[in-house]
Amino acid sequence: MEARGRRRVRVGETGLTGRAVTAESLLASAEQAFLRAEFDVVQPLLQRLRSEFGAPDTGPADVRYGILLAAMAARAGNWPAAVRLCPDVPDGAETGVIHFLAVHALRELAREDRHTSAGVAAVVIVLWAHLLHEEYSGDFRELLTEQRGEPLPDTLWEQAVGRLRGRIADLLGALDARAGRDALAAWHTAWEAECADGLIVFSDIPADAGAHALISLVDAAWHLVDHGRGADLLAAGTARHPGFELWPEGEDTPLRRACSGPLARALADRGSDRVRGGRWNDALTDFGTAVRFGHTLTGTEKENVVRAWRNVGRSWNGHGNDLRVRIAGLEAARSLLPQDTALAAELTAELVRRGRDVAGTDPRESRDCFTRALAVTPGDPQARAGLDDHLRSDLRQWLHRTGEGTEQEVSAGDVRSLLTRDRGCEPARLWLGRHHERRGVAAAVHGRREEARDAAREMLRYADPRPSHSAEDVDNTFVFLLVSAVGRVDRRSRAGLELRVELLRTAAEIPTPMQSRSREDLHEAILHLAEHLEAAGAVSDIIELFLRDLMRTGVSTRFDKIVESAYTLRASVRRKAGDLGGAQRDLACAEAIGDGLPLQTPLFGSVTSKSHRDDPRQDTLF
Repeated sequence: MEARGRRRVRVGETGLTGRAVTAESLLASAEQAFLRAEFDVVQPLLQRLRSEFGAPDTGPADVRYGILLAAMAARAGNWPAAVRLCPDVPDGAETGVIHFLAVHALRELAREDRHTSAGVAAVVIVLWAHLLHEEYSGDFRELLTEQRGEPLPDTLWEQAVGRLRGRIADLLGALDARAGRDALAAWHTAWEAECADGLIVFSDIPADAGAHALISLVDAAWHLVDHGRGADLLAAGTARHPGFELWPEGEDTPLRRACSGPLARALADRGSDRVRGGRWNDALTDFGTAVRFGHTLTGTEKENVVRAWRNVGRSWNGHGNDLRVRIAGLEAARSLLPQDTALAAELTAELVRRGRDVAGTDPRESRDCFTRALAVTPGDPQARAGLDDHLRSDLRQWLHRTGEGTEQEVSAGDVRSLLTRDRGCEPARLWLGRHHERRGVAAAVHGRREEARDAAREMLRYADPRPSHSAEDVDNTFVFLLVSAVGRVDRRSRAGLELRVELLRTAAEIPTPMQSRSREDLHEAILHLAEHLEAAGAVSDIIELFLRDLMRTGVSTRFDKIVESAYTLRASVRRKAGDLGGAQRDLACAEAIGDGLPLQTPLFGSVTSKSHRDDPRQDTLF
């Protein structure tokens, strides 16, 4: 009975009447019916197979069954089901069924409105790679021979296979370009990888397949490198992560985590290509980046690095040579070949040459070049001489400016080393003398007497190169440098006046022929400081200066009057604040100073122990 162009399937038409029915016979009958295009017979046979024996779950029957179901779904236009049902590996399935599904998938993929379906792309790639594989193409070729009715000549077969591969590759490439997929996500890359290694697994294709690559990132990357498409990999890496070649060590990104190995290989390969093309600096950059990505240079690659550093920054005719480019290239090569002594010697020589070239125009760069040359080749005499010349120049400038302004720019150790090599360098000797003078003054101000004496001893050694000097000579020199420092102090500020007092106090404590003069100068400095404090209204500071006992009462009438006035003023302030006891003690101190009494003398008889100035219960004015 016919209905809508389809006929009812009778039991006899399945070819199974009158003999034992098995799962294999039902599956084989379904496959043959499909190949005869008797599609209305296929479904009942598969239903009977499932109802009587269950769906096959072991190979190769499960593969044949899955391919048949996928082909039926594709015929009905249900491509999501076809992708889901298609086995990962079609080995064992009927070639004609595979061919049917592959042809329909290719047509579906080529349709304008369906070209984004990655699931269909997977079917096309896997099945056609299987059909056209050189080692497994026998069944497909036999199928074509059967359809032709005559053998298929080898030449015709090879031409046809090549043309078909090209058409599939072109279609996938066009769809990749239209969708903007790079080489790491391209269907074209997946097609090549599947043909070579069989990498696509349908079960791994995500539900939202259109947004994902058909193979993993690392598989795609290794395929590109292994098949000479490293440039495509690097282009994709740059597009996905601009500046990926400058990734810091340890930075974790999906691209670096998955592709550091193949990226390193691609960079090393490109470096070798660039050496062959004479792009020396670019080649060294690629090799360096490859090593940062974990690549270990091979023997041939090391030879390429050597060839690159021998030529970087140079041209065959000498025109356009760039010493800076050459130095940068040599530095890059040295990081790759740290044990290459010839490379180290060449880098040192070029650094010295650059240092000399810019000594007059860019002293900072010149110094940096000489310093780097010494780091590459410690003790190199030309680099050392270049730095010594700069140091002499600095010292001459310092001497020309009467020793001011440049001491902090020069290292004392460097100057001592220079003087060791050039004992006749007078600017170095003068600079060291001034350096120790300042060191001694600073130590004296902070109360480090022995350190100040040592500085004076060093200052004397550089001023007078005798083997040794007496303690008297050292003390005289010490006092001299202190007095000299006093003459350079600013007398208009409180800080300067206080510094004068400290310097002269130290000088006055050292027994030398100048001791009495130093003490007189100290008294004068104390008076000037007191007057400055008086003008500023710093009453308590005046009293604190007096209590330091740097100048006794009666030495300077003017100073005594300032201190007496300070005590009187503070007594008034304390009285207003309600501190009557403190006011009374301040008035007593002012009266004693006015009478010319030393405040260390007890007011109420002798005492048996030293009084404490901060204890108001003592019998003295302290």
